[in-house]
Amino acid sequence: MQNNPHTTLVTQTAPITAETHGGRAKCLQRLVRLDLPVPATVALSFDAVHDIASGHLPDIAAVLSNFPSDALLCVRPSSQDPDWGGPGAVLNIGMNHARHKELCDTLGIAAATKIYIRFVQAYAVHVARLDPDMFDAVDGEGTEALDATLRAYEDETEEPFPEDIATQLGGVLKSMARAWEGTSARLLRMAKGAPADAGLGLVVQQMALGVGRGECGSGVLQLVDSTTGLQQITGRYLRQSQGRDALSPQAESIFITRDPRGPSLEDLQPECFAQLKSHAALMRARLREEMHVEFTIDNGSLHILDGVRVTRSSRATVRIAVQLARDGVITREEALMRVEPRALNELLHRQIAPDAPRDVLGHGIAASPGAATGRLVFSASEAQASAARSEPCILVRRETSPEDIRGMHAAKGVLTERGGITSHAAVIGRGIGLPCVVGVSDMRFQIAAKTIQASDGRTLREGDVVTIDGTSGQVLMGAPDMHEAALDDAFQELMEWASAVSDIGIRANADTPADAQTARNFNAQGIGLCRTEHMFFEPGRLTVMREMIFADSSKDRRASLERLLPMQRDDFTQLFRIMQGQPVCIRLFDPPLHEFLPTSRSGQRELAEALDLPLSTVMRRVDSLMEYNPMLGMRGVRLGVTVPEIYEMQARAIFEATIDASVDGDPVVPEIMIPLVSAKREVELVRGRVDAIATAVRNERGAAFDYRLGVMVETPRAALRAAEIAPYCAFMSFGTNDLTQMTYGLSRDDAGRFMSTYVKQGVFPEDPFHTLDVDGVGELMQIGAERGRKAAPNLVLSICGEHGGNPESIAFVRQAGFDYVSCSPFRVPVARLAAAQLAIGHKIG
Repeated sequence: MQNNPHTTLVTQTAPITAETHGGRAKCLQRLVRLDLPVPATVALSFDAVHDIASGHLPDIAAVLSNFPSDALLCVRPSSQDPDWGGPGAVLNIGMNHARHKELCDTLGIAAATKIYIRFVQAYAVHVARLDPDMFDAVDGEGTEALDATLRAYEDETEEPFPEDIATQLGGVLKSMARAWEGTSARLLRMAKGAPADAGLGLVVQQMALGVGRGECGSGVLQLVDSTTGLQQITGRYLRQSQGRDALSPQAESIFITRDPRGPSLEDLQPECFAQLKSHAALMRARLREEMHVEFTIDNGSLHILDGVRVTRSSRATVRIAVQLARDGVITREEALMRVEPRALNELLHRQIAPDAPRDVLGHGIAASPGAATGRLVFSASEAQASAARSEPCILVRRETSPEDIRGMHAAKGVLTERGGITSHAAVIGRGIGLPCVVGVSDMRFQIAAKTIQASDGRTLREGDVVTIDGTSGQVLMGAPDMHEAALDDAFQELMEWASAVSDIGIRANADTPADAQTARNFNAQGIGLCRTEHMFFEPGRLTVMREMIFADSSKDRRASLERLLPMQRDDFTQLFRIMQGQPVCIRLFDPPLHEFLPTSRSGQRELAEALDLPLSTVMRRVDSLMEYNPMLGMRGVRLGVTVPEIYEMQARAIFEATIDASVDGDPVVPEIMIPLVSAKREVELVRGRVDAIATAVRNERGAAFDYRLGVMVETPRAALRAAEIAPYCAFMSFGTNDLTQMTYGLSRDDAGRFMSTYVKQGVFPEDPFHTLDVDGVGELMQIGAERGRKAAPNLVLSICGEHGGNPESIAFVRQAGFDYVSCSPFRVPVARLAAAQLAIGHKIG
């Protein structure tokens, strides 16, 4: 057997790897190497299982020769990654009338009969593919129930239950192999990240029965809490049981450790409990991982059946990795590599404030933690379009499928009518840290009509704002107050380790003091993009902004902008003080002016009244500012050149705030970024005016300060002409949102309508607004970086589009020699960890 690489007895030296036989088989070999009490086990390779699915069984007699002739066996799946799952285990293979009679003498009639009935029912369901309900009508107890069970099997299959162990084992192996290669199983594991052709191994193991005379039972134990990651012995033990029976919600399990509330394994079997703790600690130290130990006690003897990596929340993932490094079991670098950057999203999700009023619409299953607020949308394409418009949304589906994944990525949360804790929406939601409530049975979903009827009769329509609480399963009306995520000491320590090894800077996109404070809390190395136009939409400022738009002369425009100046100055002063001397990159005004004007007749009438102007004048001005394609019209630097008063006011506000914030804080060196540049002359014009304002402020205030001026590269021409532009800049920051839009000729607002079809048909490998297109947009970035650096060797390069927080994008720009990335505040930890992992990988490579 040991010479056959496809069916191998698990020994210390057997040729077994996770890549050929699966993770369970490899772990069992490691346990054997630790001299732990593991029952005899044979591992079947991926190739062997694939052959079985094709109808070619291995030499069953050779497999059985590794076990005692009277042994009962079990078969368990062994996929390469435990998270990919596999078919359920089948226990007690080898039970027949003769073995039942023998076990009645040694274990007792009740225990032997229980084992036999369990096997018949499992074989019927998994091998014969019978409906489990067929056994509901079985009456009686003991041997009477056994006879009825065997009769039910024979009546349904029209043949007697097989007595031969080779036939039984062959049937179980074929059933499990074919189940793995079925369409449903393939789709399910692909949703968990497995490749379509992922292999499955199987392990055939001698049973440690766990039922009979003396102390018998089965259970599980681990040394940490799966939710918090704190060191704590947890688990369950069920007397007179097999496999994972102790985990059944209906099981009357007892405590693992001594507990005043009832009996425990530690009380009943102190010696076995001590051995179990010792084995678990040894596994942690030698396997360098927190392990979930499956064990059986058979007449007072302890058997270790399996050890798998502890299932853990994202919070526990961080703490476990950090604690293992603290204890010297793994290095800090390995701890960093063990945490998936996107898993941090779950830690960063907001929660509904405990004291916030809750207007409950319905209840479902809390499938993925965290709370999210957004407008209702009813398709993945609508979710993508909403995200492109920067409008938070909640994706509503009857149930999700792999086709919805891109919409789930675009949404802030997912709400489904059907499904459970292991449904597609739940699995994907937890995997990407997306709040999710599924199985909302008390609400009526009408997807085609785009409505939901709440449990109390209220009707919700597309666009209505709701909140889902993926921690409690509640669906709420409106937007209740939220609390930011509480991040513990392990998270902070991991982030410190990440910063120590990272070789690319991480900044945050922050438009408000609240954003800046969040960025500061996450130790962002400054603000890489502050979009100032967001500050103008507040009601008190919007009217003044409209007055400026309607001004007929430069003098009148300046008069209006003087009223906005103190507001802008206060905004910038707050940002500078929050960031405490770290760089703050402020983008000058970018959007077209028509965005500040009402489009409805009622809104225009209100504006006419506010400005004391005839309605006809307002209508003419609105019409004159309308553009066929405003994203390609008079916005960004084009507006700054033609209406220079706006940029002059902003520059003055920045410089005065610089002086004010530096009086009682760290010196501030602001960065001023010109948006939508495409020509050198644009930069020359704006720079001349900004320099003049800086000189004026220095003279007026009698204070010295420095600043840096740069450009936002959002047009292909700016990237191509970077050599001409760079000498006038201290930095170039690539705005990949618009750069992608202009490179593709795609509207970010409208692409969601057809992007899924494009990706599905292979036109694009991924939505380029979600995943940076390194071939097209990336090549423009590389051209711009190379030409810019050649003309200005000290030029600082960065990326500040939404791609900045994407680990794959960070890998690309890091390789291209960029100095930093900037992303939304809550993605800063993700970016920091991704950057650290890239640096570690480069060092290892």
